[in-house]
Amino acid sequence: MTVALILGGGRGTRLYPLVKGRSKPAVPLAGKYRMIDIPVSNCINSGYRNIYVITQFNSASLNNHIHNAYRFDSFSRGYVRILAAEQTENSENWYQGTADAVRKNIAHFEGESVHNVLILSGDQVYRMDYKVLTQHMLQTDADIVVGTIPVVREDAKSFGVMHTNKRGQITSFYEKPQDEDLLNSLRLTDDQKGILNIEDPKKEYLASMGIYLFKKSVLYDVLSDENVMDFGKDVIPQAIKKYKVYSYAFKDYWEDIGTVKAYFDANLSFGGTKPPFDFYDQEAPIYTNMRYLSSSKIENSKIYMSTISDGCIIENSTIKNAIIGMRSLIEAGSSLERVILMGSDFYETPADIERCKLRNKPIIGIGKKCKLKNVIIDKNVRIGDNVTIVNKRKIMNEDSKLYCIRDGIVIIPKDTIIPSGTVI
Repeated sequence: MTVALILGGGRGTRLYPLVKGRSKPAVPLAGKYRMIDIPVSNCINSGYRNIYVITQFNSASLNNHIHNAYRFDSFSRGYVRILAAEQTENSENWYQGTADAVRKNIAHFEGESVHNVLILSGDQVYRMDYKVLTQHMLQTDADIVVGTIPVVREDAKSFGVMHTNKRGQITSFYEKPQDEDLLNSLRLTDDQKGILNIEDPKKEYLASMGIYLFKKSVLYDVLSDENVMDFGKDVIPQAIKKYKVYSYAFKDYWEDIGTVKAYFDANLSFGGTKPPFDFYDQEAPIYTNMRYLSSSKIENSKIYMSTISDGCIIENSTIKNAIIGMRSLIEAGSSLERVILMGSDFYETPADIERCKLRNKPIIGIGKKCKLKNVIIDKNVRIGDNVTIVNKRKIMNEDSKLYCIRDGIVIIPKDTIIPSGTVI
């Protein structure tokens, strides 16, 4: 049996303020999903239904989503379980790295008939049948298989980069190499690129996807060293000296969305005419919580290259290249371009709306005659009438009570109230 461990990550500062009140795997994705839905769906579609999600920060929202979305019947014997950081008799410390997080949770599946352990990241978008990793392990007699992807030089500085021999066995591995001479030495040769069928001439490096398949006994051995804290920095570089560690080259779409810009660009790409990632694949669907919302109602509006989720009400507006989340309300005369609107967790009742009017408080959603461009609007945000959010001053990074700016993208945090007439 193969057990899957999905790492929820640490504080996720690169995704702030989207992770202000939630863990990275709980961040909304593509209108109706959460990030965690990608690796969990890949596991289910691969036939792996013994899944643990390891979290440390702000796990309540993720807990609720997992509980509501993934309930296996008593015959399938599957589960998706949250393993939050906890003090035990063996350890009073929080996780010090990815390997340390797995070490401190091994006891949860120690008694199970586990042969292999699949370790995954919770902030990537891709579709993979994980059985290919098991097959690759059997074919190569590997002790560890590392999922890899070709990347360009600049991206290589943010990943674990490796060299392999002709058989695909990893001979050297460096985590986030910054030295230019070292980077030059890690560049793939033309022969290696030919073996890997890499067609893009700019992709000259082989990088780790943060996906690892271990034989259980090997994982126990490498984690027995209490000084080993991280898979990329410690485990893999040490393991290649003792074990057979092989690369499995992945050739389909894969995107790490651990930063605001990567998250923003990836989401907007899903609404295009030819999206790089297909959420409509019936053979390997992406699962999520079924909410039983009504169909969206759109009146006299123009919508281009966008995704509209369930339960929305859009009136006389223009929407270009946007992701509109569930229960979104967009009032007349508004214009949204390159916007991620996460929507709302609930509908306001007529009584709620009347109270808002009496208090001169905007209702949840986008008010009348608003203009928004290059904006991420988190859940339950209230934007009044005649609001302009276009980053007029072209600021790259800034923090304010009402918003944050990262890489020129304006982010309105969850539950924020933007008064009518505001200009950002």
